[in-house]
Amino acid sequence: MLTESQRQQASDLLWDCWAHGRRIEQLPQELRPSDRAEAYAIQARLEAHSFAPLAGWKIGATGPGGQQLLNIDAPLAGRLLAERVHRDGAVISLGNSLMSVIEVEVAFRMRKSLPPRTAPYSQEEVIDAVGAVYPAIELPDTRYDNFKQVGAAQLIADNTCADQFVLGAPASIDWRSLDLAALRTFGRISGGEQRDGSGAQVLGDPRIALTWLANELSQHGLTLAEGQIVASGSTIVPLPVRAGQRILADLGPLGTVTIELT
Repeated sequence: MLTESQRQQASDLLWDCWAHGRRIEQLPQELRPSDRAEAYAIQARLEAHSFAPLAGWKIGATGPGGQQLLNIDAPLAGRLLAERVHRDGAVISLGNSLMSVIEVEVAFRMRKSLPPRTAPYSQEEVIDAVGAVYPAIELPDTRYDNFKQVGAAQLIADNTCADQFVLGAPASIDWRSLDLAALRTFGRISGGEQRDGSGAQVLGDPRIALTWLANELSQHGLTLAEGQIVASGSTIVPLPVRAGQRILADLGPLGTVTIELT
């Protein structure tokens, strides 16, 4: 079990890597979390470095491909920091991103909070707490050179590979009437590759992923709060990108969102 000092040291090390665009092979042995609870405790300390209240949450490894890539067997939750959430059309620097991919995502905004409780939240309760749905793009990255081998706890401590996130306009249609599992999506590089996907690639349905998150947070004493955004997971196999490209994410009736990479 890590001491409070060790948890802070682990978080400070990962934040320093994030802030200065550098990576480590993995956390030093004496700072590695032993389970998810310790990992989320390390992750939570990242909020102290943000200039604004937490923007929301992301869900990682929501498909078998992502879990296989990371050698894990379940999804992971991470925090969306306000200064790394951008609007449609944003110009974003890839910097020295190791992953250099984009993900096309269904994002939810909560209209009421779901605090920790003993009983699991049902999908109906969770969806009732949603206020709006958005098209979104995530640009994940990692602070580990060895991210495919470090395991779930170290990935969670590293904020579940969170980096930049782009939120489109709220969907103008009645999204509750849509079958989000059947939603057809794609990500396309202007003048280049297009990668197709669907809502079914996100734990079978983005609503299932959102419900998973509410219960994962609840289990660890955390609240999915009113006004927060949730990036539910990639509907496509992540699309490799590079500086100089313009990217379009199309989520059909939910709308589109674009970014330009430098």
